[in-house]
Amino acid sequence: MPTRGRVTLSVWLAAAAAIAYLCRNCIVVAEKTIRDDVGLSEQQMGHVMGLFFWCYAFAQIPGGLLGERFGSRRVLPILSGLWSAAMVIWGFATGMFALMLGRVSTGVAQAGLFPCSANSISHWFPKTERATASGLLGSAMSFGAVIAAPLTAVLLEWMTWRTVFVLYAIPGLVWSAGFWIWFRDNPRDHSSVNEEEQKVIDTGRDLADESDPKRSSAVPWLELLASRKMWLICGQQFFRAAAYVWFASWFATYLQETRDVTRAESGWLTAVPLLASMVGSFVSGGLSDSVLRRTGSRAWARKGVAAISLSICSALVFAAYFIADARLATVVIGAGAFFAACAGPCAYAETIDMGGRHVASVFSTMNMVGNFGAAILAGFAPAFRSMIENSETLLAMSGGNSWNATLVLFASMYVLAAACWVLLNTDGTVFADARDDVFISKESDDD
Repeated sequence: MPTRGRVTLSVWLAAAAAIAYLCRNCIVVAEKTIRDDVGLSEQQMGHVMGLFFWCYAFAQIPGGLLGERFGSRRVLPILSGLWSAAMVIWGFATGMFALMLGRVSTGVAQAGLFPCSANSISHWFPKTERATASGLLGSAMSFGAVIAAPLTAVLLEWMTWRTVFVLYAIPGLVWSAGFWIWFRDNPRDHSSVNEEEQKVIDTGRDLADESDPKRSSAVPWLELLASRKMWLICGQQFFRAAAYVWFASWFATYLQETRDVTRAESGWLTAVPLLASMVGSFVSGGLSDSVLRRTGSRAWARKGVAAISLSICSALVFAAYFIADARLATVVIGAGAFFAACAGPCAYAETIDMGGRHVASVFSTMNMVGNFGAAILAGFAPAFRSMIENSETLLAMSGGNSWNATLVLFASMYVLAAACWVLLNTDGTVFADARDDVFISKESDDD
């Protein structure tokens, strides 16, 4: 009977994702307290907080390369230890430089987490289980983000913000030690994986073409940049992340200024799409793998599930434009967030399926572009609103409120993401696409 070592690995990776997002998002509730205590202006604190996203984006590829070169068993515990140390730095910070150092360290360390996780999933899971493992990873991210604010708020009632941040360093340090002791880059080297499970892991796997933890070679970056498949994978990630950032940055303000809800109520309503995203990510991973097992078609399992889900999401978010009641509009938008999250595991699994021997590099490139999309659209929203407000025609079309046009803008991002998926040819790898110069070809059901 096959053992279930790969399930245990999935739990380890999910725990790391939840811890990372808890450490990343806990600052939201404590920001004003920290700013007043350290003596920074709101603008200075904004610069400190913004450092994370740019460092996180630019460190994606280096983090992926480290994972490919040295393996997740070495790299992931170091990264977890580094972002845990960054929390301690924040706990003892007395000025802007220390806060900046802590934020930069967090961004750089967490950048390698998901490329390395994707690389490990490619070694430990068969093709028909990769989306499920990716879905649990994505769900854990959302869980960490959801609990960060309320947990930090509760802890701040009992202790100082400095103590809270030092306390948040402990889970990552414990995880680092435990993961290093338990994990092996190659499942064949792990005592909890028997021969029957290894056969399951190898099912449908092209060992000559896929990532092998005992093989390393230079990443063919020119082929990667020339690959139309890679551009489309990055495109869907750019537009999905750009749309998602609306929930994480502007949704509460949108509710306050268009639906006349209080600040407190908007805080509770903002949690709805975040919780929906957590559930959607968890459910869709299993759905994608189920479609793959039943049809044998990677096109239907990855591209089909993602494109259909994103199309439904955009329709629901567009529909919210016409709903006046704040709670009902939030439920509809939350349903949209659920379907949007369904595309996440598909994107993760597709980079693993198409990454060949360079899964971490392909994944990190996709994730880097996605973070650029989030950073750009988060900053573009105020300028877009200003443009609407300066045009009588556009403002009238928006019902006299520029936030309505912003809702349409972000819904359109999901339409563009779906279009990228529709155009994607899921045959082979992204590198083969560059060599063969094939864009849209007849999709094969044989993997």
